[in-house]
Amino acid sequence: MTTRSWRAVKRAACFAAPAFASLLSALLPSETWAAGGPPPQIDPAAPAPAAAEVDTLYVWGKRETGIGSSQSASEGVVSFGTFVDRPLLRPGELAEVIPGVAVTQHSGSGKANQYFMRGFNIDHGTDFSASFDGAPLNLRSHAHGQGYLDLNFLTPELVETVRYKKGPYAAEVGDFSAAGSAALETFRTLPDQFATLTAGSHDFARLVAAGGLGDGYVATDLTTSDGAWDRPENLKKGSLILRQALGSWNLSALAYGARWSSTDQIPQRSVDAGLIGRLGTIDSTDGGHTSRFILSATTQQPEGLDANLYIQRYRVSLFSNFTYFLDDPVNGDQFNQAEKRWIGGGGLSKAWKYSDTLGFSAGVEGRYDDIGKIGLYRTRDRQRLSTDREDSVQEGSLALWSQANWSEGPLRATLGLRADGYRVDVDSDNPSNSGRKTDAILSPKLTLAYRATGSLELYADAGRGFHSNDARGATARVAPGGAVTHSVQLLVPATGGEVGARYERPGLSASVAVWALSLDSELVYTGDAGDTESTNASRRVGAEFLVNWTPAPGLNIDFSAATTRARYRGAGADDRIPNALDYVVTGGVAYRFTERTSAEVTVRRLGPAALIEDNSARSKPSTVANLLLRQKFKRFELTAEVLNLFESKDNDITYFYASRLESEPAGGVDDYHFHPVEPRSGRLSLKALF
Repeated sequence: MTTRSWRAVKRAACFAAPAFASLLSALLPSETWAAGGPPPQIDPAAPAPAAAEVDTLYVWGKRETGIGSSQSASEGVVSFGTFVDRPLLRPGELAEVIPGVAVTQHSGSGKANQYFMRGFNIDHGTDFSASFDGAPLNLRSHAHGQGYLDLNFLTPELVETVRYKKGPYAAEVGDFSAAGSAALETFRTLPDQFATLTAGSHDFARLVAAGGLGDGYVATDLTTSDGAWDRPENLKKGSLILRQALGSWNLSALAYGARWSSTDQIPQRSVDAGLIGRLGTIDSTDGGHTSRFILSATTQQPEGLDANLYIQRYRVSLFSNFTYFLDDPVNGDQFNQAEKRWIGGGGLSKAWKYSDTLGFSAGVEGRYDDIGKIGLYRTRDRQRLSTDREDSVQEGSLALWSQANWSEGPLRATLGLRADGYRVDVDSDNPSNSGRKTDAILSPKLTLAYRATGSLELYADAGRGFHSNDARGATARVAPGGAVTHSVQLLVPATGGEVGARYERPGLSASVAVWALSLDSELVYTGDAGDTESTNASRRVGAEFLVNWTPAPGLNIDFSAATTRARYRGAGADDRIPNALDYVVTGGVAYRFTERTSAEVTVRRLGPAALIEDNSARSKPSTVANLLLRQKFKRFELTAEVLNLFESKDNDITYFYASRLESEPAGGVDDYHFHPVEPRSGRLSLKALF
């Protein structure tokens, strides 16, 4: 990091530290600090309860405690209790339980969301990795975008925990996790068997049902919706989920499929001229369909040996048109991105404890993607006209990682090292773009934690991570159309550092982190054009704050704020990173009026962002609030949701680029293009418990 970056970190730390202390003082009276005392001690010699005396007990907590176990101030575990009453417009918004994360959409409900995190517009997943019951979800060398992360298959009612980490500090986390990672884990056994029927605005209907099945359960999730758009979305999606215990192994199986019509971003000038409304579309034939099948198995042995295996089958076909008639004034600019693939892999890890102060763990991971055909096609009304490029890709990776854990009194230290090796083989319809490439990277990690008091822990972290580039970009020599292009490196290093603090007392937890992250390049393969988009190296510096407070029985307040300064390096005045939000603020208030009646309001505000490198075009802030009311009866629950409670007219996302409508000049028009926040809608759900 340069001197300038460190000065920015210091300025953020000087601002955050007194603010952190002041907020704690304001939230918690001084007598509470004094009366709290040290946490209760557990006598290790005390006899454990007999196995026959222990039943399965589910406690719907909020955020699990992290003092004494976390490696940084920006990691955590969110349990089912945080999102059981959370109003959600779309399944992917479950990721917003991670502080500083925002989830939006610029297209149809079946397409992967846009994720905003630590100054990244993570265009469908490039620097934010996620797994589902041990199986990785990011798709490398994807037809639409590198690291494509589709969370639309999620059934939030079945997700027990979301374990998240930010920054490249954990040795067990690899590709796509420079900004952060999330492990989504479903219930192994159901707390209750249930069936929920939901009906709502814009012909929204959903059925979720789950029932016990031996040492596991089976569940289904079916949804249809037309959306609020002038062109009905005609969304139809469904999933079937199975969890089963087989001896010491836990089996998870998912079958998912979706089909929809898209309402992609639209140009501002078309709305201003009255050609279409805010909920209109330019190309009414955009849309797509997708399917995914996942089978995974995990085991955790008492001697510290863990293993996981998975196999996946995936396919997608997307039809999009973002420039309308700019490239082809006769047929229009619609294109189709399609692929089919198999994914297989797994991991094995072992932990050893040599003494009360020293431990060691190591692991190995492997993954292989067999993409039989991945293509970019020019289309009109979803009919293929020509092929820009068509490839088959085989991509394999192997990783070895290890870390040593040492503790002495209040100090804990973890030293880790990860080694990743990749090999790709591209067979292209243009022989000039065929080829093989290998790459490897070493990623050292160091984390320090100091327990200042029973309630306060301080952290310092540093590490190296990476994201992989599209295999086609690593072997490409000729772009569609014949222009000479340059291949890119397969693995892109990311180096980061962070300092932070975590405070936890009964009824209150808070954390603050100041961080910096540098990427050697942000070269990306643009699936929309079949070419590599070249950008400079980048640096992001930011601060995050999280507080979860229960000031009175039944009342919980959750608040997080994150701010980032994101810049390209060596770009002069044109150093802004497009769509890197200046800040993200999220919050929620949940109140349990009685044991059977509860309510929660959530608010999300996205800050402005530069839309082009010279900062001459910027997006506006966006705010949306949601409300959920729940009434429980003996064997039934009635839930009402109001989404976009205050009828915000803001945008989910805004871009600035050139496009052309049919009557416009051949060179097109530079304009703002946006996808609006969906207008206010209501949903009513009836849940029956069995």
